[in-house]
Amino acid sequence: MKKYILNRILRSLVSVVLVTALTYTIVYTLVPVGLIFKQDPNYNKMTTTPDKKAAYESLTFQRMGYINYFSSKELKDNASKIDSSVTTEATSANKVIYEKYIHSLGNGWQLKRFPVSKKFYATRKIPIYERVWNFFSNLVVIDHPWKIQDKNNPNLARYVRLENDKSIGWSLVGSGTQHKYLVYANGKFPYLHQNLVTLNLGTSYPTYSNIPVLQVISQGQGRTALQDVTFPSGATKKSSVDIYSRTYKNPKSMDDITKANYGKGDSYTKTINNYVDPSMIHNSFVIGFFGVLIAYVIGLPLGLFMARFKNTYFDRFSTATMTFMLALPSIAVIYVVRFLGSMVGLPDSFPMLGASSPKSYVLPALILGILSIPSTVIWFRRYLVDLQASDWVRFARSKGLSESEIYRDHLFKNAMVPIVSGIPASIILAIGGATLTETVFAFPGMGKMLIDSIKSANNSMIVGLTFIFTVLSIVSLLLGDIAMTIVDPRIKLSTKKGGK
Repeated sequence: MKKYILNRILRSLVSVVLVTALTYTIVYTLVPVGLIFKQDPNYNKMTTTPDKKAAYESLTFQRMGYINYFSSKELKDNASKIDSSVTTEATSANKVIYEKYIHSLGNGWQLKRFPVSKKFYATRKIPIYERVWNFFSNLVVIDHPWKIQDKNNPNLARYVRLENDKSIGWSLVGSGTQHKYLVYANGKFPYLHQNLVTLNLGTSYPTYSNIPVLQVISQGQGRTALQDVTFPSGATKKSSVDIYSRTYKNPKSMDDITKANYGKGDSYTKTINNYVDPSMIHNSFVIGFFGVLIAYVIGLPLGLFMARFKNTYFDRFSTATMTFMLALPSIAVIYVVRFLGSMVGLPDSFPMLGASSPKSYVLPALILGILSIPSTVIWFRRYLVDLQASDWVRFARSKGLSESEIYRDHLFKNAMVPIVSGIPASIILAIGGATLTETVFAFPGMGKMLIDSIKSANNSMIVGLTFIFTVLSIVSLLLGDIAMTIVDPRIKLSTKKGGK
């Protein structure tokens, strides 16, 4: 079994790399780069300042991985290594020095000039294969005491140790690390948290501008939540600060309020906020889980009765109904259920009641369940019908067992093996396939985020969500195999021929 799991993990890693690399290549080569600025209000404000606009474009392209970029100052500092007389001024002498420096760099670097000031800057278009490599090479981030290299803070202490912190209690804390708290526990799921190893899926832009992709989908939403927070200074205040999220920030930039909360010279004062509403991941998981639950609670008994009364009017009518539902466009089901739900007082849009009301989740989860019921029913019925022809079923009948006993004590138990195997995958498919439902209901989940990202050309978010969906799908298949062996210990996971 260990060998099987190892081989499955290795094959899964290859699949994740291939799917993500393909998505990355398509998104970053076929989507016009100019589209990324359409929903950026800062960019639109710069139409009257061409130099700032050009610099902003280059900085944004660099942040998104399209180019390497040297601003006028950076170019001057680098070129001064070959000629200390160089300045940032737009002179012919400086141009000669810059051209010499750019030529020494090679590798596609180009010298450019701002449209108004005529000052110099340099860019290099990064080939797509190099961008894909950069994505994967920077994907896994390991925090350590030498992570932060700040020349303006040369005396930064460097350590990792277990400490009874004033703010959060016992935890593994670091200095010189990116995160202050490397391992800690609190009352939020999954209760034990770590920042030693994190994923870097890129930076979101233009929506949720300059926020890491993983942070966008994993942090709360809506209004900031005020709660009692104990700061390192020992003071307890009402604040929206997520004290567990402390990361490095040069202490020279501290204002008076920060000094009062953290103490003078504290290097870990950068935080994110707590929010009232749950994260996108949480929202998508909730409706995905309950959608699958609805599909199984309704679909399995219905499939069982259809197989039990095979070829009766009930079976024929149910089969025709399920076939019709399969053929029905998803958007039609969504709008019909949405209309009927609104007739009984359920909100037809998530923002009507918000995350604080369970009613906001009812219709999206119900729709996901209804969309999954037909395939669940038809598949389960067919599997039970196939089992009816088995020798052990005929043997059970010859022993005098009734049909009800055969179905209850034998057929259903055997049929549950593949059902249990498919539960994790069904949940993940419901989460990943909820894009249309979430969009119609303005439901703040990962599915809607994917659609919004495509509309706004948020390439980093598209690639990041694709990576997450791919990983979850593959992990769900492995969990399904393991669950199958738990339900039926006779099944052995093996890499041998003929094994599962």
